[in-house]
Amino acid sequence: MKRLESTEIGKTGAGPSKSGALTIAPASTSCGEVLVKLLENYGVELVFGIPGVHTVELYRGLAQSRMRHITPRHEQGAGFMADGYARVSGKPGVCFIITGPGMTNIATAMAQAYADSIPMLVISSVNARQHLGNGNGMLHELPSQRSVFAGMTAFSHTLMSVDELPAVLARAFAVFDSARPRPVHIEMPLDVIVAPAAHVSVAMPARSAKPCADPRSVAAAATMLQQARRPLILAGGGAVNAGIELQQLAERLQAPTALTINAKGLLPPRHPLLLGSNQSTAATRALVCEADVVLAIGTELGETDYDTVFDGGFRIPGKLIRIDIDAQQLARNYPPSLTLLSDAAGALQGLMQQLPSPSEPARPDASWGGSRVAALRGEIDASLDHPARMQHRMLEVVANALPDAIYVGDSTQPVYTGNITFDAATPRSWFNSSTGYGTLGYALPAAIGAKLAMAARPVICLIGDGGLQFTLPELASAVEAGVPVIILLWNNNGYGEIKKYMQNRAIEPVGVDIYTPDFLAIARGFGCAAQHVATAAELAGALRLAASANRPTLIEIGEIEWTGQEQQC
Repeated sequence: MKRLESTEIGKTGAGPSKSGALTIAPASTSCGEVLVKLLENYGVELVFGIPGVHTVELYRGLAQSRMRHITPRHEQGAGFMADGYARVSGKPGVCFIITGPGMTNIATAMAQAYADSIPMLVISSVNARQHLGNGNGMLHELPSQRSVFAGMTAFSHTLMSVDELPAVLARAFAVFDSARPRPVHIEMPLDVIVAPAAHVSVAMPARSAKPCADPRSVAAAATMLQQARRPLILAGGGAVNAGIELQQLAERLQAPTALTINAKGLLPPRHPLLLGSNQSTAATRALVCEADVVLAIGTELGETDYDTVFDGGFRIPGKLIRIDIDAQQLARNYPPSLTLLSDAAGALQGLMQQLPSPSEPARPDASWGGSRVAALRGEIDASLDHPARMQHRMLEVVANALPDAIYVGDSTQPVYTGNITFDAATPRSWFNSSTGYGTLGYALPAAIGAKLAMAARPVICLIGDGGLQFTLPELASAVEAGVPVIILLWNNNGYGEIKKYMQNRAIEPVGVDIYTPDFLAIARGFGCAAQHVATAAELAGALRLAASANRPTLIEIGEIEWTGQEQQC
């Protein structure tokens, strides 16, 4: 892959270089410069990317802009950083990516963001218009780059003229503002990037608002909920901006409320109606089957939240009301009795206006509500096996040491446990890659993006030794960018969860006992602080020290016993 050091950047002949990249500096304001100004006007703060010969013209105006550029060590890292930034800030993460291998490198990150409904704007180069689809063997050429990414984006568009740029960006931000937020890909041919564009307006169009539910549907849903004896709420990541409204509705209905992993924090920990994120457990499944009306808000009702045991055992036999901003999602997985096509906050506000006032008593069965939730949570806690108890106690040590932390997780054992047992204090403060697409290596770059979005709060990267080796070089990115993330490394010397999965199925483990390097030495070599901890007291002390550091810290922890006495340290 050709990068910025290519000598072809300095050529000054007319027309394209051998790589297909135009090498003459634009005589007037170029399309790439106008793009930078437009992004700045949309409020974009950060751009993630690795400059290459096919994207340098996107950088022409970047140094003079208010936007900060972050350089990862791999384009997949750029995508995961943009994802983590978007999840914490609520704003789209923006990437500048080169043609061909840069785009195929970022594909996994785009697919994870697509699965979890995360706003991401990927702006790439593509070969010059006269070379598109010709198969002439141009540098970084794909037969159809746009077609490759159409299936993991809200839309993928080839910018065939500079005059299209404002309208295409407006379409992208309309998706982010008012539709189900997912990645958008805009590819710019090399000759279009450098084309004169001084005449293109950088004025902002009117921004879109999120849709509101039909009043008749709201009234019908309110009637159904008011008549329910055993109402229950299932809230997903689509409700992440509706925490106040969700809590008010749950309390008005006295409805037990389960949150998906991406919805953690919408009800505060220890709220009497909070079921947690345990929809795959037998106890919660039984409770859902008892509910006569289930209100599902901004949730796919998908496998990675409701059937992590993969047995198809989650059912909703009662009436189902679905609220979603995606019309197609209203009809997927479980057939609804009633649908509300709407932003979650708007729909819940409408329901609250239709329901009886707080002074009027709720109508659920006497055994429903808070008392039933407390019994169920006690049953689930009692059912945890020994490793899960130890991992939960470890997470409690972290929460006690850093109560306002943001947790960014990979696919690793403590994350799987925390998905069931851990209650986040606020929305957007617990998320990981075990949902949706389920990739490895996500947590480190995503934690960097999260810390860039929320510098004032500690950001914990929860990752295993196998997953860390996917994106280990991003430690250098964190040091270079001055991002003091805390990497909590669960080191069990291999792919422990997969090994257990194989053993449970009487499969002789193969390929899971991988070589494990000296992570502490590697982290120090990158410029990070690093230490191993063996007790709860050591972990708490290391976390507090790391939270005040000005560089990343790697804290390695193995599978040790966390006793009740240690937990109090």
